Amino acid sequence: MTLTLPDALPGARDREERASHLVGLVGSGIGPSLTPALHEREGEALGMRYLYRRLDLDVLGLAATDVGRVLDAARLTGFSGLNVTHPAKQTVLAHLDHVDDDAAALGAVNTVVFTPHGAVGHNTDRSGFARSFRRGLPDAPVARVLLLGAGGAGAAVAHAMTDLGVGELLVADADRARAEALAGAVRDTGRASTSVVALADVDRVLAGVDGLVHATPTGMAAHPGSPVTTEALRGDLWVADVVYRPLATALVTAARARRLRVLDGGGMAVFQAVDAFRHFTGVEPDAGRMLAHFADLVTAGA
Repeated sequence: MTLTLPDALPGARDREERASHLVGLVGSGIGPSLTPALHEREGEALGMRYLYRRLDLDVLGLAATDVGRVLDAARLTGFSGLNVTHPAKQTVLAHLDHVDDDAAALGAVNTVVFTPHGAVGHNTDRSGFARSFRRGLPDAPVARVLLLGAGGAGAAVAHAMTDLGVGELLVADADRARAEALAGAVRDTGRASTSVVALADVDRVLAGVDGLVHATPTGMAAHPGSPVTTEALRGDLWVADVVYRPLATALVTAARARRLRVLDGGGMAVFQAVDAFRHFTGVEPDAGRMLAHFADLVTAGA
């Protein structure tokens, strides 16, 4: 496996000229995901035959380390590409032929495109979170921010926060070594100072930061609960959650009840999908329309 792309990868024009695309989502507990319908609606709006399928590792009886088997099967059956989510965003790296610079820097991939040059990995979570943050929390202070979660989503958010001008990033994760590695990677960019926080100290640390970004599975339909206590949520704190299914996680609900500035995971879900759609098809989707698709799906309880 190489961690850089060739100067030119043929295939974008071929994908653009194709009227049909078969793509999928690989991960655990993905039954409630709105991503398939979000992509399919935009494909229909653009006049494409666009099919999006769930490949749930739990249903298939596979572990995150088996993601290579899923990629092989998808490539053989004619998929254009796959989105990858928890818990395989990092394990998938070993099964790719090329990884773009952004995904290589993050050490995580959420979008795989099958091209004539093999399986190419991208990460659209970084740009998706940054775009959502600018839209949903304009002018929010970012001098000192606490990030919960140093996995694939956490890595994307950490680097997105440097794009957003964070001064100091504090990282907490159940795996301290993983938190240390992410903090070091961010520090090496020279764009922010970093430190690692023990999970047991998170509530106390919240008293001294501008905002909290939550990037663990806690709050998902399959992992209910909140990563912090309600009492730790003070009035001048802003809160951003990357979980979007459900959209009103326990953390989002508690923060809103305390009248904090809140960013739910919906915007990141849409904007990362915008970029993934482009990678799969070679066609630029309508971001505004995809936001409308998402709102309709949430309202309909899809």
